[in-house]
Amino acid sequence: MKKIILSVSVIAALGLSSCKNETKKDSNTTNTEISNETAMTNVSFGVRGNCGMCKTTIEKAANNVEGVATATWDVDKKKIEVSFDEAKTDAIVIHKAIAASGYDTDKVKGDLDAYEGLPGCCKYDHSMEMNQSK
Repeated sequence: MKKIILSVSVIAALGLSSCKNETKKDSNTTNTEISNETAMTNVSFGVRGNCGMCKTTIEKAANNVEGVATATWDVDKKKIEVSFDEAKTDAIVIHKAIAASGYDTDKVKGDLDAYEGLPGCCKYDHSMEMNQSK
């Protein structure tokens, strides 16, 4: 009888300890997911443009870059604010994507063919100030 009670106790102790280890594994996974969410980088830089249609095109170009979470262009300040995952992209890739849509950034000139295809209201002055702090 003592052997049966001892065997049941050992099995119960092993069962409880294995459940405890599974709980620890799940909490580590949650911590990793949380730390991935906080790995976002925020940048702002100048982008030339004129109007609401420009805003739509510029933000769409930036948001189509893999790893970009948000992109918001300020029409008055000629400035975009971008939040992105540095593990998936970097700022120069975002500059190039915007430039490919026809818009000049602080670092990359806009593609001339794309610029020529923009609506008339979107054809900005190539010497206009960017990244203004109004």
